[in-house]
Amino acid sequence: MKVPILLPNIFNHPFTYESDINLKIGDYVLVPFGKSKITGVVWDEFEKKKDKKFKVKNVLKKLDVTPLKKTTIKFLNWFAEYNIVPKGMALKLLLLSSNAIEKFQKNTYKTFNSNIKINSIRLSEEQKKSLKKMNISNEKFRVHVLQGTTGSGKTMVYFSALKNIVNNGFQGLILLPEIGLTSEFEKKFIEFFGIMPAVWHSGISKKKKEVIWSGIANGEIKVVIGARSSLFLPFKKLGLIIVDEEHDQSYKQDEGITYNARDMAISRASFENIPINLITAVPSIETFENIQKGKYSTSRLEQRYKNASLPNYEIVNLNETKLEKQSWLSKKIIDKVNFHLDKNDQVLFFLNRRGFSPHVLCKKCFKSYSCPNCSINLVYHKNKNNLLCHYCGFKSLLKRTCIKDGDCEVIFSGPGVERISEEVKKKFPLKKIEIFSSDTMNKKDSGEKLEKIINNEVQILVGTQLISKGFHFPNLNCIVVVDIDLSLHGHDLRGAEKNLQLYHQLSGRAGRTGKPATVYFQTYDNNTKMISDLTDSNPDIFLDRELEIRKKNNLPPFQRFISLILTGDNEEKLEKEAYKFKTSIENNLFGKILGPVSAPIFKLKKKYRIRLLIRGAKTLKLQNSLAAAVSNYKFQPGIKLSVDVDPINFN
Repeated sequence: MKVPILLPNIFNHPFTYESDINLKIGDYVLVPFGKSKITGVVWDEFEKKKDKKFKVKNVLKKLDVTPLKKTTIKFLNWFAEYNIVPKGMALKLLLLSSNAIEKFQKNTYKTFNSNIKINSIRLSEEQKKSLKKMNISNEKFRVHVLQGTTGSGKTMVYFSALKNIVNNGFQGLILLPEIGLTSEFEKKFIEFFGIMPAVWHSGISKKKKEVIWSGIANGEIKVVIGARSSLFLPFKKLGLIIVDEEHDQSYKQDEGITYNARDMAISRASFENIPINLITAVPSIETFENIQKGKYSTSRLEQRYKNASLPNYEIVNLNETKLEKQSWLSKKIIDKVNFHLDKNDQVLFFLNRRGFSPHVLCKKCFKSYSCPNCSINLVYHKNKNNLLCHYCGFKSLLKRTCIKDGDCEVIFSGPGVERISEEVKKKFPLKKIEIFSSDTMNKKDSGEKLEKIINNEVQILVGTQLISKGFHFPNLNCIVVVDIDLSLHGHDLRGAEKNLQLYHQLSGRAGRTGKPATVYFQTYDNNTKMISDLTDSNPDIFLDRELEIRKKNNLPPFQRFISLILTGDNEEKLEKEAYKFKTSIENNLFGKILGPVSAPIFKLKKKYRIRLLIRGAKTLKLQNSLAAAVSNYKFQPGIKLSVDVDPINFN
């Protein structure tokens, strides 16, 4: 018999093979391809007939793996169409290094013992109401949004919802935006369920991934806590998906195959006909619009744990206080911090900039230290004593020959967390201080550091936005936003939404155990209304206004954007090709094409970048028309096209 086999590569169609074995849709097989043997899956349709004759090869063997469900195959077909990627590359996301893992002995999965022993955790009346709403129609697809003030116990509510699903013999998936720091979350999970969850992210060993992949495929593993990629695991009997911090920008995969894991999770739940819960303190604008339209059901938690109140806000006007030279902390802020430290409160200085200084230049020749591979400044990291490009990883020393005379004399312009930390150490020499950023918290000792912070062995934290992502620091009752002006400006379509979410999440780190807490904003901006709008306890007011602006200007979520980036080594050749490409495709699109323009980061990793933007109605006709137009266009050698449906940023 002839069978269609999809292979994990750049082809958008299955290949036809002969088989003496009785094969069904979803079976994993080993087939010859070129000179190698490759894993494939029996797909749901044959490739479209072509005129040319080709030799049909034989399937080598059927693998001992639970077949892929038809609903998952349909999801992967849709995923490929929506994100304009070949079907074979969608399959590659599901396989493990392009392989399927055959069944292990049953006792291999015993670490993830599925005999759930629930520890009794009492929910408040408000939590019980939310759970009841969440559990309605738990048999079929629906999207429920659990919106809750930070520290209101959202996790316990969705754990309880998941318990019901798993007790009925189904599997569950919890998606988290920052999986590298899940030790705290894992502890909560084990405390509640009494079993080890399967944790899935890029840092997990190959052997462990094989066990988890196989255990998921044959139903031995019940719950996965994972990063974006866990969405593509071959679940045998998936019953519920939970997307924690659904608003988080980290759900967008920006490299390789681009997709938004939150949106794809909703689609996978739809194809599997199972419920999905989105969890957030401040919903994304897309989720908020779907709530307004009545497409998503919603429940709210207003009360924080132990009835703790939300922090107070205080604005420190920097126009009224003169900062000392090379200082970013006003005398008023130092006084406030001392007041909190005297009460044994933990303090956080927040600045969303890694390193010591984001801009270094020579005071003799005025030449900036910039990356030779990218059109951006190098950031000075004093701890490592080097300049670093945060995009391509290029490193350089400070010592540089000046075009004027001798060596360059450096000036550091602007602060990063290391520089603030240095100033904090001078002002509070007797206190234990820790920097909390991706440079310091992705190492093996990050678990120990977290433990010390939780136990109040660290009195002062200096952190980037990483600290806003769901951590529970019981003694943190004072947050100083060093310079809110830095994060409120820019030309980002989602800038206002991002800031609203960031400052709500950030303020939610404070006052979690009932003690009074305050967030202080240092600013030169006299428009204090903007800060009070951002920090209003009801974010819906801000989101309503933002939605009105988007609607008026025909911006997402009211239209679909598709970003196209052309990259190449030769600037002039690239520009000509961009105009030629636009002319070739614009009349065949189900939307309007804007550009070409130089991308804001014009050079990245030694490649020049030109951007085009397509905008149109929210229908697959837009993607299909673009896919057809692109397939008929042949780019010059050395020029590459990247497609990003629903872009989050416009760099």
